Amino acid sequence: MKVFLNQIKEFLNETSKDPRIPLRDKKLVAGILVVLAIRILFIPDWIPYFGILDILFLMGVVLDYFFGVIDQNLLLSHYPWGMKSFARIRRFSLFMAFFAPGFIKDNLWEYTKDPF
Repeated sequence: MKVFLNQIKEFLNETSKDPRIPLRDKKLVAGILVVLAIRILFIPDWIPYFGILDILFLMGVVLDYFFGVIDQNLLLSHYPWGMKSFARIRRFSLFMAFFAPGFIKDNLWEYTKDPF
């Protein structure tokens, strides 16, 4: 488990240093990840089923950014696991993107995909 967490840390670190990703997007993703970690670790869900919606929303926004907004070639240049796991996580992120409304995602990110 420790190896996996180190790989995630390394992946996020390398991705955050990529000059092709706008600084604003890096700050937003970092902020959302901090809020998500605090929300999961320290704030209990008082209302069953509804208390988890904010966590699903935040996870949906972050996963959609990594696997829906950023170009696949850019992400794969930093992705430490195989193509099989990339495809599985991408499918899962498409499901999680359902919890993040499109009008929020469309106005949140500065990154624009390569037209080619």
